[in-house]
Amino acid sequence: MILAIKLGGSEKFSLIITVFVIIILAASYFYFENSSMGTKEIAVIATLSTFAAVARAAFAAFPNIKPTTFLVALSGLVFGPYEGFLIGSTAGFISNIFLGQGPWTPWQMFAWGLVGAISGLIGKGKKPSAEKFSVICFLYGFMFDWIMNLWHVIGFIRPLNIKTIALAYATGLTFDIMHAVSSFIFCIIFYDSFYKVMDRFKKRLKVTYLK
Repeated sequence: MILAIKLGGSEKFSLIITVFVIIILAASYFYFENSSMGTKEIAVIATLSTFAAVARAAFAAFPNIKPTTFLVALSGLVFGPYEGFLIGSTAGFISNIFLGQGPWTPWQMFAWGLVGAISGLIGKGKKPSAEKFSVICFLYGFMFDWIMNLWHVIGFIRPLNIKTIALAYATGLTFDIMHAVSSFIFCIIFYDSFYKVMDRFKKRLKVTYLK
């Protein structure tokens, strides 16, 4: 009650959205903790998350060029929506160990988790071509940055109205384009070779029982 009195409308909205993001992340890891995944599945998730995180750190000197988006998207495509969400969110957390943790971390975890989850749903159908999936990765670049822009807007922009929101999104448009284009390029170059490697790992995880 005291918190509600002290907070204004924008602050309360920011708090609600942030809590919602944290709840989703906590629920996904709680489910993972109580799931029946074996050590091999856990090892693959940990390995891909770390690889995606290190790839982000390696390109940290280049403004908003993130191979993490492509790697998370491809991981979700191959291993499924839940695994993709875990790989994406974990990659966000691990990479920020190198680049700096902060209130933005849960949002980055959620945004990359969403990239992995959507790709997992796409992977339930026919395998997309490199060209089609590159376009999808291009759109992921914008989606990720627009989610992070939302965090910036509800946390720091005052007064909160259509004009200030549009200005905040327009200010980051150059960086959004760089993220989208780089994700497209990474996918065009590495899609086929990386897909084969991940698919091979996935097949090794399958157990066939003989009657």
